[in-house]
Amino acid sequence: MPTQLIRRAPLSALASLVLIPLTGAVATGHASAAPAATPLTATPTPAAAPATAMQAAPDGARARKELRTLEASFKGRIGAYAVDTATGKTITYRSGERFPLLSTFKAIAAAAVLHKARTSDPGLLNKVVHWTTAELQEHSPVTGKHVKDGMTVARLCEAAITRSDNTAANMLLKQIGGPAGLTAYFHTLKDPVSRLDRWETELNNWSPKEKRDTTTPASMGRDLRAVTTGDALDARDRERLNAWLTANKTGDARIRAGLPKTWTVGDKTGTNSKYGAGNDIAVVWPGKSAAPIIMSIYTNRGAADAAVDDKVIADTAAILARALGKL
Repeated sequence: MPTQLIRRAPLSALASLVLIPLTGAVATGHASAAPAATPLTATPTPAAAPATAMQAAPDGARARKELRTLEASFKGRIGAYAVDTATGKTITYRSGERFPLLSTFKAIAAAAVLHKARTSDPGLLNKVVHWTTAELQEHSPVTGKHVKDGMTVARLCEAAITRSDNTAANMLLKQIGGPAGLTAYFHTLKDPVSRLDRWETELNNWSPKEKRDTTTPASMGRDLRAVTTGDALDARDRERLNAWLTANKTGDARIRAGLPKTWTVGDKTGTNSKYGAGNDIAVVWPGKSAAPIIMSIYTNRGAADAAVDDKVIADTAAILARALGKL
C-alpha cells in the first residue's frame, strides 16, 4: 500500500514499554555480491565466510538506548533485527514480538515462486496469468493496466516487489497454494512463526493482539537472509530476487533514507492505514566488495487512526548500521 511521511510527535516517556534484551542470533547462509541494477538478470554469487554464532554487536547497549528514546518519541512500538552476514554480529529490539506482515510478505512470496519454478515447475515464470476486473485490488498500479493481456509470472513478481502491486501478489499466491502455501514455504525456511492467513487486501486488516498474517522482526530477518544471501534459492534465482528488491520504488523514505546513498539497498516495504503500521525489510551492501547486512524493521502505534512515520524507520536503520560498526 502507498506510504506517507509525517512529523514525529514530541518526545514523551512511555513508562509501560517492555524492552527485549539484545541477544546474538544465528542465521545460516552465505553473503552474496550486490546485484546488477537491471531486474531479471542472473549472475553467479560468490561465496563468503559463514556467520559467527551468538556474537553480540559491541555497541548494542547504546543502540538499545537510542531505540528506546526513538520509540518514546514515536509513541508506538519498534521491532528491529539486523545482522552483519560477514561476522554474525546481531542487533535486536523487540525482535520476538509479533507485527503485521503487510506487504513485506511479497518478497518471500516471490522467493517461493522462484523456488517452485526451479524445482518442480520449470515453465512457471514464463506462464501468462490473467485476471478479471473484479479481481483487481486497491493499489494495483501495474496489473490494472493489463487486465486484457495478462502478465507473465516473472513480471508479476517484479510488480509485486517493485510497486507493491496487490493484485500481482494475489496472482503469485495462487501459484503456490494461496496463503497456506506461503506459510508452508516459511516452514521450509525453518520459520515456524511467520504466517499468512488471508489474501490482499484483507490481510492488512490488523489490530493489536491479532496473530493472523503476522511475523516477528527476527523471523522475517532470518527468512530474508536465507533467500537473498543464503542457500534457500539457486544462485541464479537469488540474484534475480535481489535485482527486484534493489529496483523497488516504494522504499526511498524508509531504510534507504537512513543509510548512505552510496550503499546498495534492496528492500520491501509494508504499510497499513490503521495503527500507523509501517515496515521495511532489506538486504544492504555497504560497499561493492562488502558482505551484506540484513535489516528487518517493523513499527506500529497505539491509536487506530495513527499515521505511519517513515522517518522512524529510517532513523532505526541508521541506529542499526551504527551499532554494527558500519557508520
